[in-house]
Amino acid sequence: MRNCACSVSRCRLSGENYVQTGDLAHLPLLCHYPVKAQYLRHDPGYLGCKTAACQKRDASGACSVRTCAATLTFHVVNFRTDVEFVLFSGGFRTPCVLQRSGALRFANPASPLYGHLSSTDSTATSMRLTWVSGDRRPQQVQYGVGKSATSQVATFTQNDMCSSPLLPSPAKDFGWHDPGYIHTAVMTGLQPSQSYTYRYGSDSVGWSSTNKFRMPPAAGSDETSFVIYGDMGKAPLDPSVEHYIQPGSISLAKAVAKEIQTGKVDSVFHIGDISYATGFLVEWDFFLNLIAPVASRVPYMTAIGNHERDYAESGSVYVTPDSGGECGVAYESYFHMPAVSKDKPWYSIEQGSIHFVVMSTEHKWSEMSEQHKWMNQDLSSVNRSRTPWVIFIGHRPMYSSHVGIPANVDPIFVASVEPLLLKYQVDLVFFGHVHNYERTCAVYRSICKGEPKKDASRIDTYDNSKYTAPVHAIVGAGGFSLDKFPKIVLNKWSLSRVSEFGYARVHATRGDMLVQFVSSNTMEILDQFRIVKPDPARRLRNQPVQP
Repeated sequence: MRNCACSVSRCRLSGENYVQTGDLAHLPLLCHYPVKAQYLRHDPGYLGCKTAACQKRDASGACSVRTCAATLTFHVVNFRTDVEFVLFSGGFRTPCVLQRSGALRFANPASPLYGHLSSTDSTATSMRLTWVSGDRRPQQVQYGVGKSATSQVATFTQNDMCSSPLLPSPAKDFGWHDPGYIHTAVMTGLQPSQSYTYRYGSDSVGWSSTNKFRMPPAAGSDETSFVIYGDMGKAPLDPSVEHYIQPGSISLAKAVAKEIQTGKVDSVFHIGDISYATGFLVEWDFFLNLIAPVASRVPYMTAIGNHERDYAESGSVYVTPDSGGECGVAYESYFHMPAVSKDKPWYSIEQGSIHFVVMSTEHKWSEMSEQHKWMNQDLSSVNRSRTPWVIFIGHRPMYSSHVGIPANVDPIFVASVEPLLLKYQVDLVFFGHVHNYERTCAVYRSICKGEPKKDASRIDTYDNSKYTAPVHAIVGAGGFSLDKFPKIVLNKWSLSRVSEFGYARVHATRGDMLVQFVSSNTMEILDQFRIVKPDPARRLRNQPVQP
């Protein structure tokens, strides 16, 4: 113990880097951030010393010093830097390094990896592909028949991370990891609802495997389908301990991948709290690897959450250390949305019969703010004859029965933004942040303005032929440890509550929208409802439709 290679007293403060982001799980408090750790007891033969070797014998020939061997398996993705294995004793709180391996290098640190798609506009004639590589030179995406697009290349550094004199962030020091180079290219000349093969990379660093994606329907098409969830994160694919393990993330990734394989999903919306890397930058690589079977097949649209943006002195609405010092930089580098501009991650997009409005609950949303003015302008310009449905998306909710500390609902936020939803007759609102599922009546200012009725299939159905107020749904059960509901819920606006991991599956025609909350463990439908209304295009058949 006295010959430890690492001074324990110097490294105990490493634990503060985890705690400030909300991760209270135990990790080895080593001097350098451990990507993952396992106990030797994970090899069932170790404690029974089934693999033994004699290291020393006494004068009689009997073994006096015997060692026991263990075999552990680690799942590691290509994060471009050398890997070192460390053997330590003393437990996670007082680790003492006993032995280090030599540096292990990935065969090709420059490999093009983790390609994920995002829509660029509402025409459904172009698609953005973003991927990661250790090579800074521009690469290409090759797609369709003989087409290609050259990537733009970007990265970020420690100096781009934020911190505070009172609260040093993990992103600035302990949790920093070089992100490599982030490539993004736009594939053009595509057709709505058509499928295309593609690969990305270069001759010098290699090419990805060939994959296939499908374009979403263009704005104004008769129907569309999508999957939506929040608060996913990631979990290890081995018995390791890692930073911020989200227990439901793997089952959700597998379930949504199955949805994609049906060919009936046009896009995915992940509405905040994306990877929970929170300043431990290598975790982004593990997350991107986890979602690749989904995000490489259909557009993976996102909204920013507190664990991507918030930090002291960062300009966030909420002064918490939840991003670990990332302050939105990593999020916006990996996920290119059709946003207004850098650090203004709000946007709208249309697919089929739906106009989506995606806001940032972490940036200023007060009535005089730029974002509020943008929301007002965007909602006022919706062409309901082209997109009869308006869906509003953000991270922090306006309604939740879960009792959280701090409170899950900010009344100032509600007072500032909710009137826009009523004024412009938003049909459906999706939020995350609270880690469960909850559905409301048609509600405004906590008063039910409309109640659903059972249809012939016993499905709750909201009739929006005479609009009263939007329906709200929390879909924050994507992976983070679940939030339970109180035994007694007094909120009359709360109609359905589920505390299980899952996602919402939505299918919309021009007059009917079906929403189903699906268990990611069993793929059972745990709640479902419909919203119906007359198709406005039929009433306006003789009027010109604006482009």
